[in-house]
Amino acid sequence: MNNYPISIRPFGVHAVLIEWPNEVAEPILYDILQFMEYLRKQLDADAWEMVPAYNSLTLILRKKAIDFKTFGDQLHKWYSEKGSSEPREKYRWRLPVCYDADFGVDLKGISDQTNRSVKEIISLHTQNVYTVYGIGFLPGFMYLGGLPKALEIPRRKSPRLKVPKGSVGLAGRQTGIYPQESPGGWNLIGNCSVPIFNAEKDPPSFVSVGDQIQFYAISRAEYDLHKIEGEVGIYKIEKIRIDG
Repeated sequence: MNNYPISIRPFGVHAVLIEWPNEVAEPILYDILQFMEYLRKQLDADAWEMVPAYNSLTLILRKKAIDFKTFGDQLHKWYSEKGSSEPREKYRWRLPVCYDADFGVDLKGISDQTNRSVKEIISLHTQNVYTVYGIGFLPGFMYLGGLPKALEIPRRKSPRLKVPKGSVGLAGRQTGIYPQESPGGWNLIGNCSVPIFNAEKDPPSFVSVGDQIQFYAISRAEYDLHKIEGEVGIYKIEKIRIDG
C-alpha cells in the first residue's frame, strides 16, 4: 500500500490530528486503519485513544500534555516505516430493516424528489454494500458511504426533535442508523430491528470503522420477532469476514 501526503497538527494540548488527502475513498480509509494498527504497537494502547474517520486519525493522550514537536516528528517517521502492517480483521454485517410506512415516514417524500417508486428506493438501498467511514455523533452512530447516486438527497430543512431508536436514514451521500432516540435531520426510510449500541457490553458497538454494512428488507412481523429476540439476547447478527 502506498503512503499518502499527510499533515500532522496539534488538536489542543492532549491530542494530535493526522490528516490524509481530503477524499472519501476506501484506500485512504484502509491506510488510516493500517497506520493505526502500527501505532498500537509503538504506543501504550491503554493510555492513548485513537479515533479514525474518513480522512483523519485523532490521537488523544488524556493523562498529560503532548510535546507536539517531538511527537509530530516521530509520527512522520513511523508513518514512513509502517510498511505492510496489517489492519485488524474486517467484517461485512447484514442488518435487517423494516421499510414499513410507519418507520419510513420520509419514503413518500423521497419518492417524489427522486421520481422513483418506494419499491425502487428500497431495492436500491438494499442492493449496495456500505463502508463504515466513521462512528459519531451519537455513540454507535455509523456514517456509511457508498449510497447509490439515485438516493442522494439533502438533509431535511427542519430536523426532528425525536428520531426513534433504530431509524435508518439518508442524508447527502450517506446512510446510517440512529442507535438511540435523539434529534436528527436525516430522511427516514425504515427501522433496523437489532440494537446497534449497548453500553453494558464490551465493546458496546459490534461494528468498527472499516467494516461493511449491507441491509436486507424484512416484514413487520419479522421486525417484531427480531425485537423480542434482541431483548432476550438470542438474536444472532449475520457477519462475513472480509479478506484484504
